Amino acid sequence: MTRRLISSGSTFEERIGYSRAVVVGDWVFVSGTTGFDYATGSISESLIEQTEQCLKNIEAALRQADSSLKDVVRVTYVLPNGSEFEQCWPVLRKYFGEVRPAAMMISAGLADPRMKIEIEVTALKRS
Repeated sequence: MTRRLISSGSTFEERIGYSRAVVVGDWVFVSGTTGFDYATGSISESLIEQTEQCLKNIEAALRQADSSLKDVVRVTYVLPNGSEFEQCWPVLRKYFGEVRPAAMMISAGLADPRMKIEIEVTALKRS
């Protein structure tokens, strides 16, 4: 089975030793993705804007893997402050309202205190 690595160009991938996404067979595994804008290297202070940027970053990785957000079957949300999760719901509904993947939210610390959310997904490649 072939294994294809997808990079976002983030310096963290090389420094830590991981890929933005890995494609194996019909599956796409997207690493935990934060709200950094990779083009500018910046991150918003807003949880809502970070959530939107996370999903844009994931969408770009899925596109490179011949997949899309519509193909997501599992999603994990990680927030340092779990009580803020409800603020994300309108953005999550916008992207996943029709797809309705299996989901889980975890409250845990993230690597950088500026990060307010990290999102990981598993998707199928388009057939």
